[in-house]
Amino acid sequence: MYAAVLHGSGETPRYATFAEPSAGEGEAIVHVTAAALKQVEKAMAEGSHYASYRTFPVVCGVDGAGRTDDGTRVFFAGPRAPFGGMAERTVVAKARLFPIPDSIGDATAAALINPGMSAWLSLSWRAQLAAGETVMILGATGVTGKLAVRIARILGAGKIIAAGRNEGSLRALNADAIVRLDQSDGEVTESFAQAGPTDVVIDYLWGRPTELLIAAMAQSGFGAKSKRTRLVEVGESAGSTVSLPAASLRSSGLEIMGAGSGYMPGMATFLEIRDKLLEYAAKGELKIDTEIVPLSEVAEAWGRNQSGVRLVMTP
Repeated sequence: MYAAVLHGSGETPRYATFAEPSAGEGEAIVHVTAAALKQVEKAMAEGSHYASYRTFPVVCGVDGAGRTDDGTRVFFAGPRAPFGGMAERTVVAKARLFPIPDSIGDATAAALINPGMSAWLSLSWRAQLAAGETVMILGATGVTGKLAVRIARILGAGKIIAAGRNEGSLRALNADAIVRLDQSDGEVTESFAQAGPTDVVIDYLWGRPTELLIAAMAQSGFGAKSKRTRLVEVGESAGSTVSLPAASLRSSGLEIMGAGSGYMPGMATFLEIRDKLLEYAAKGELKIDTEIVPLSEVAEAWGRNQSGVRLVMTP
């Protein structure tokens, strides 16, 4: 079969032949119809992700959409290594197969479910967002950031602050306030301070933008010292580290936590949130911009700037 094959850490996957998967006990073969190209795949390929590949060759892709041998349409997650989602076929534990509603196409399912689940879990389960609270999405113009803005509204956020680099894209989100990150450090810090006290921050950037936000929070006028701000670190597109002055923690109610595959809820919670996500997607209240790319063009697509649009590879 053909697949996006990675031969070494830091390389670009190539469209090449790969061994056919075979299903073991409790597994199923999935005939892949769509697999989204996300930042996690790129980070795993370059070796910067905590779940990066350790043995090669390997097929890229952590999830996707397809059909089982009996024709059932499914979203799959976590194929058994060395098989991945960017292939004609893959092998997945049956417990990681989830039916796709007829109202949602394969490309949409492949593109939406992973970032949608990430945003929903970060807001509702990790941050414990309560109705009426103020939410800031740091990195709001990216694919997952845009979904997080919409999901925060669904979950009853009282005020949503969208922070990102593109003013036009920020305003299109219909957030209650925006923070432009394409300004000087001083202007960004002041914009954060003017946005006011924030209960929850979902951070897809990390790096310098997060340092400036923390600096703003440490200012005496940012909010009451007793106010909790739960910052959930999800991505690191602006940098993998931050400088964290001790005074920033002592002078604010900042609490920092992470969200990722290393810390997930039980299956019951996961399935409950998945069902809600699909419900809102089926009603058209959650959408994602996609671009279909043939799997044979994976090497070219790998280096493209997606600019808020999710590339979906199709075998």
